[in-house]
Amino acid sequence: MSITLKRILLTVIVLVVAIAAFIFIFGNTQAEETTQQTSVERDNRLAVRLHQVETERFVNKIFATGTTLANEMVELRSEISGRITEIRFEEGRRAQKGDLLLKINDSELNAQLRRAEYRRNLAQIRENRTSDLLARNAVSQDEYDTVLNELNVVLADIELLQAQLEKTEIRAPFNGILGLKHVSEGSYITPATTISTLQSINPIKIDFSIPERFAAQVVNGQKIVFRRQGSDRYYEGSIFAIEPRIDATTRTLMIRAISPNPDQMILPGSFAEIDLELEAIDSALLVPSEALIPELGRYTLFVYDDGVARLRQIEIGVRTDTRVHVVKGLEPGDRVITTGIMQIRDGMPVRILNGN
Repeated sequence: MSITLKRILLTVIVLVVAIAAFIFIFGNTQAEETTQQTSVERDNRLAVRLHQVETERFVNKIFATGTTLANEMVELRSEISGRITEIRFEEGRRAQKGDLLLKINDSELNAQLRRAEYRRNLAQIRENRTSDLLARNAVSQDEYDTVLNELNVVLADIELLQAQLEKTEIRAPFNGILGLKHVSEGSYITPATTISTLQSINPIKIDFSIPERFAAQVVNGQKIVFRRQGSDRYYEGSIFAIEPRIDATTRTLMIRAISPNPDQMILPGSFAEIDLELEAIDSALLVPSEALIPELGRYTLFVYDDGVARLRQIEIGVRTDTRVHVVKGLEPGDRVITTGIMQIRDGMPVRILNGN
């Protein structure tokens, strides 16, 4: 056999082997694509995601904002006009109830009081003499009554002057912390002049409001947790007063809570962020809000049941932004469908989405 013939035969063999390999590979690829296409065409069920229902502790809370207030606060002012003769308090210091804080000039009133006391002494002597004469029938009852009345008038004048003298002294009405001083010794003040402030800040009060739909769930003694703006520390308090009406403009209910403030870190006027716990349920069944289907007078959802979607009517309780508390209609272990809700019909075959 010649060399040329051998080359031709070798070339033909190589071509035959290559063609056979191509047919084998192409045929397998086509078979796989056909199998996959058939599989896809066969499983045309809607893919859905599920949420498995389990019991858990559920706490319904309201998040509100409010303002802190002093337990007691007063602006110190004088009841009368006059010149300040003495200031006995320091700004920012504590004061006890009854402490003398400021004195107004009382020289004129003291002079009037001394004159009234002299008149009282004279009127007392006349009353004693007239009483003796009346006992001996030397004077009439009318004469004695006139003298006695003059004595009583003088005594009333003395009481009036003593009351006016008390107004020249400004005293602390309760235990608290004094604010900034707005007057100086020698200043002339009137009842419109603010001398300073006195505040009692232990305990501290917190005012806030909640939507009217929660009004029936709030009672005195209910606990709150709050923090002041700019601080990560949380404080506890309790509700002690509830406004007995709903604000017609905002449709909210005003609430006042109180909290201990022994270190006086919470100052009146601070912005407060409040958590109010309304209700706690130990064994609650919760589902995502997107699974819920609202209908006329009722709520429904779809439950996954062995490859089929089943429509289930439920009763709901409290709902939050993301979850709904189901009171009736579900059991622990049920798997609720959370996607494709608008496409599903009762009894429709569905499949679980991969990775769910």
